[in-house]
Amino acid sequence: MYKIAPIIHVIAKIGFLFCPILLIPALVSLRYHDGVFSAFGSAALITLLLSFAAWLLTIRHRREMRTRDGFTLVFLMWIGFSVLASLPFYLFLPNLSFTDAFFEAISGLTTTGATIFTDLNHLAPSLNFWRHMLNWLGGMGIIVLAVAILPMLGVGGTQLFKAEIPGINKDSKMAPRISQTAKNLWIIYVFFTLITFIALRLAGMGWFDAICHAMSAFSLGGFSTYDNSIAHFNSIAIEIVLSIASIIGAINFTNHFYAFRHKTLRHYWQDEEVRTTLTLLSASIVVIALYLWFKDFYSLGESFRHVGFNVISIALANGYASVDFALWPLVASLWMYFLANILANAGSAGGGIKTIRAIVLFKFSLREMMIMMHPNAVRTVKINGKNISDRIALTVLAFIFVYFMTVVMFTFLLMISGLDFISSMTAVIACITNAGPGLGAVGPAGNYALLSDLQKWLCTAVMLLGRLEIFTVFILFTPAYWRK
Repeated sequence: MYKIAPIIHVIAKIGFLFCPILLIPALVSLRYHDGVFSAFGSAALITLLLSFAAWLLTIRHRREMRTRDGFTLVFLMWIGFSVLASLPFYLFLPNLSFTDAFFEAISGLTTTGATIFTDLNHLAPSLNFWRHMLNWLGGMGIIVLAVAILPMLGVGGTQLFKAEIPGINKDSKMAPRISQTAKNLWIIYVFFTLITFIALRLAGMGWFDAICHAMSAFSLGGFSTYDNSIAHFNSIAIEIVLSIASIIGAINFTNHFYAFRHKTLRHYWQDEEVRTTLTLLSASIVVIALYLWFKDFYSLGESFRHVGFNVISIALANGYASVDFALWPLVASLWMYFLANILANAGSAGGGIKTIRAIVLFKFSLREMMIMMHPNAVRTVKINGKNISDRIALTVLAFIFVYFMTVVMFTFLLMISGLDFISSMTAVIACITNAGPGLGAVGPAGNYALLSDLQKWLCTAVMLLGRLEIFTVFILFTPAYWRK
């Protein structure tokens, strides 16, 4: 207990910050008179009381956070905040089980966008707003928000930041102090969210829908205010705005920072990871669009429109849908889910193994084949002009192995629980990449409401593993982690 108490003390401090966040959708409830104000107020009060009790009980265990504490802190914060975020759903909707409330909350915070609600068109506006706000907070990471202000709480944030930010180079900073780095990230994040909101308004969305979709688009969260997602609007302009927002959200935020600082776009194309992402994305759109046109699914223009939007959405792990792409040939749909595993950049709001890891593995595979042909050759692997060490390659290889073994294991568990193969496999991929909808029973025309409680908890575990990049969670279950 003495190892966990200092971490719980920090979580209690950050829990105080979650109370005013809960009051924002409460104000939306007052604006729309939807009757949910008391649920948000009760959730805020419960959060305040629990945080105060935890803070009081652990105050004598205060100490400086160590590196290994970051893993436990991040894991417990995501679990704890997901429980607190589920309270408004659970308190207001009488027929909603805690399993469903927690599933919706953690799906929002992990930016998965998988939903169990079947009548979003008539859901209370403040609850709908809360879903999208969870997407937005989770997109950059509620943890990074906390890191930006942790110095005011007397807690160092470096360990927390390293455990939360995805990618293979977690030591690169945009500022000397980690808190300033987090603040820079949030400035960029808020700026692009506002630009997306304005663009959606100009494209024809109403105020409420524009705010909600701006929060879920740039965060790659994928929640929508309607059951049929973006198909409800049937607007090319809206689809273009959301597509651009998804692409920007899937690019490493460091590139955004340097593009702003130097007032040039060349940093994007100079980054090998961005070039690879855009090339694969563009080529996939062209090939799939021509394939569907050849198969007489759509006219040539409609094919590029629907394929362009849905491939960008799924391949970048956003989760919007403008058509039921489950009706497309299986090879086209499965290719989108394959891309969802690799296309999002490290240091972005996206999920999956990240493009940079795929590049590293690909280049080292080529190097090994070259060495097999020329045993005495000396060949280094470089990305963006920098040498990649064998140690990093081994780390990448280990991560990718564990990643795909996780996909395989949870696919089998869902099949054992009674779900068919296509639904199981795509549900796991959609959850671990935080893409949202899958195929089959969890396809874009349906949702996760029909799954059993066991299946929902399995998907919940996969969402968390995907958001925290697996090792952050798995390391907590090793005996060595808990030894002195």
